[in-house]
Formats: sequence, structure tokens, C-alpha cells
Amino acid sequence: MPHSDGQSDFIEQSAFWSLALGLAWVPFWYGSNDLISWGVNAILFPGLAAIYELLLLARGKRHPVALRSVAPSATLFGLAVVWIGCQTLTWPILPFPNSIWGMAADALPVPVPASISVDRDLTVLALVRLVTAASVFWVALQLCRDERRARRLIVLIAAIGCAYAAYGIVAAKSGHLPLLDIPPVGGRVTSTFYNRNSFATYAGLTLVAFAALLLRLYQREMTDAEDGWRLKLASFIRITGQDAAVLLVGAFITMVALLLTGSRGGVIATLLALIALGALGPGMRKRWRAPALVVALLLVLMTATLYAFGGAFAGSLEERGVSDLTRLAIYALVWHTILAAPLQGFGYGTFGDVFPMYRDRSISVNGVWSQAHNTYLEVLQDLGLVFGTLLIAAVVTLALRCVKGTVERRSDALAARVAAGAACLVGVQSLVDFSLQIQAVTLTFAAILGAGVAQSQTMRATLSD
Repeated sequence: MPHSDGQSDFIEQSAFWSLALGLAWVPFWYGSNDLISWGVNAILFPGLAAIYELLLLARGKRHPVALRSVAPSATLFGLAVVWIGCQTLTWPILPFPNSIWGMAADALPVPVPASISVDRDLTVLALVRLVTAASVFWVALQLCRDERRARRLIVLIAAIGCAYAAYGIVAAKSGHLPLLDIPPVGGRVTSTFYNRNSFATYAGLTLVAFAALLLRLYQREMTDAEDGWRLKLASFIRITGQDAAVLLVGAFITMVALLLTGSRGGVIATLLALIALGALGPGMRKRWRAPALVVALLLVLMTATLYAFGGAFAGSLEERGVSDLTRLAIYALVWHTILAAPLQGFGYGTFGDVFPMYRDRSISVNGVWSQAHNTYLEVLQDLGLVFGTLLIAAVVTLALRCVKGTVERRSDALAARVAAGAACLVGVQSLVDFSLQIQAVTLTFAAILGAGVAQSQTMRATLSD
């Protein structure tokens, strides 16, 4: 038995570090927004999930978190995936074929098989990316039922994101990106991403992780401090100068990179996520009555950073304001396309092919819109109102479970708290951009969400199958 336990621990640790190395890789090659990266990730993460399942089967072990524990979300997700598969079918008798295939059959001399999707190849490719994200969630869910691994994953995500933020600052100031063909954007930080808005979301996820780690550290240390405001202040200063120094430096670097992106949506969404994190933080618990010093420290750090490095963000607000009339016009056009095929959709991942057919003079003729800049509307256009809503609800259900776990758990709820803040961040950002459609952001968020769901219930609860 001791040998068996040691072997099991080695397998779990190997799987965990494989997941961590994969998360460190995904931002490297253009934020994984590239065909090569999609292929590598589609082998790496589903392969890791398959190997983990086979090793569980070979050892006769239980899943740390049973499928029934996430049954509502799994059912919604499974129905959406089945519908995506149905969109690629080319049966002779198909109830909802897209009319574009009839037009193609009239124009071409050879028979053209019809389907619901207007581009079956793009639908299959998008399905592969979706399954890749689901596999990251599943592996993180199983591995992070262990509380120590969940904390370690949050620390690693913060460290990885800080490294990319530091690289982005250096690259922006030097005007050179080794190995990557990314043109400089007027001194704005993009790190290894094509788009500064996408990197802003990734940096925001990193900053949420740092903020949660700081809150947890101060909670643990200040709870043990002696009574009296002088003694608590002395403890606060000691913690800030010693234990919290590395976390504060990492948070500062990440915050500087975030502000230097000049992304309006990214900065505002991150600010709302930090507010949500504070509302769900340990300061709301009765057993810790001294959150004011930590909140004051974070406010001073944010204010000073914004004053020193917020020029790019302030310039974007002054130039474009908060709203964007062009995007509002695009949203109206996308809603028109949704109503054109409200039940069946046009095929998952086909927005770039569909939108030009409905584009009109309400927007400029310049530019190519390959994304809707609103992930919710794009999903509804691709899958239809019913199944698009199911896919969105699958993620929202998991996020709400993390919020509930943060409020109800009496012990350490770090991972659930970070997952709730991260869900707020990507949920708000997805209203105005497509960052959640970039794999570096999606896979990192999927890992955080998996860890949060695994830690959303007390360790005394039995979740294994």
C-alpha cells in the first residue's frame, strides 16, 4: 500500500506539472491564436486528459470529482457539442440546411452536399478548440480537488502571467519581439499576443490571481496579530516588507503592463473583477475584522500605478470614449443575422464567412470583421438561440457555483474566489471584445474555473465517483 500511494502521488504530480507547463506554453506563440498552436494544444491537453483517465482506470482509482458533481453544466455542454456535430452532417434528408448550399448547387456543375453549417471545416476546427478547453477544465477539476495543488496552480498562473507581462513591457519599450512577427503598436504592450485587448484580458486574469493571493496572505497573518491598532499596524508593515513583497512586485509589473495596453475594455473589466473579488474576499467574513489596511494598500498601489503609467489608457478614453458607435452598429447587424436563422444557426465558428453577407452601409467599408467583438452574440449566431444559450449557460452555471462556494466555505476558498473574479472579468470583457476566443485566455480561464469548481465545496464533502 505505501508503494501504491507513492505511485499514485507521482502520477498526480506528473499530470499537474504537465498541465502547468502547457499553461505556460499557450501564451507563447501569438497567444495560441494560430493554426499550429491549435494543433499542438489539441494534442497536448486532450491527450493529457485521456492519459489521466487511462491511468485512473488501470489503477482502479476513483475520480476525485465525479461527473455527477457537475452534471447540470456537463449536460448543457454535451447538448451543445452534439448540436455542433449535427451542424456538419450532410444527410440527404436534412431538416434545416442553410440556403447557401442551394445557391451553390445552382451555380456549380457538380452536386454539393448541404449542411446546417455554411463552412463545415471551420465548424470542425472550432469544435476542436472547444473540446481542448473542456479537457483543460476537466484535468484541472480532478487535480485541484487537492487544496494544496489548487493553491499551487493559482500561484503558477500568477507567476506565468507576470513573466509575460514583464516581457511585454521590455518588448514595447525596445520595439523588438524576438522570434515573433508582431509589429509594434505605438509603444502599447501586446506581449506575445497579436491583439493588445486580448493580452489585457490575460494580464487581468493574472492580476486577479495576485490580488486573491495578497488578500489570503494578509488574512492569515493579520488574524494571528495581537489586538491593538499599533500592533496590527506593525504586523501589517512587517508583512508588506517581507512576506508580501514578491506578490506586490508581481502585481505591480502586471498592472503596469495592463495599463500600457491602453485597452479600455480590458482595464475596466479588470477593475470590476477586482471589486467583485473584494466583495467576495475574506474581509467580508466575521472572523477577520481588519480588511481596511489591505484595501488601502491596494488602492494606493493602483492609484500610484495609474498616475505613473495610465497615459495610454487615459489617451484611449479621451480619443474614443467609453462607447463605440461602430461596434453598436455591428451588434445590430449580428442580431439581424441571428433572427435570420434563430433555431439552427449558421455553424459554429463561421462568423467570418457569414457577416459579409449581411454587412451594410451602417459601418465603414474599411476593415475586415472576423469576430463580432461580442462573444455572446457570436455564439448565438453560430449555434442558434437555443443551443447557443445552452453553451453560455454551461459556463455561467459553473461560475455561479464558484461564487456560492466562496460565500459558503469556511476554510480556504482561494481557488473559488479567483475563479469567481476571473469569470466576472471574461464575462464583462466578452460583451465588447473577443478575448475569450483566444486560446491563451480561454485555456487559462478554463484551468482557473476547474480549480475553483473543485474547491467550491468543503473538503469534508465526498465528490468522488
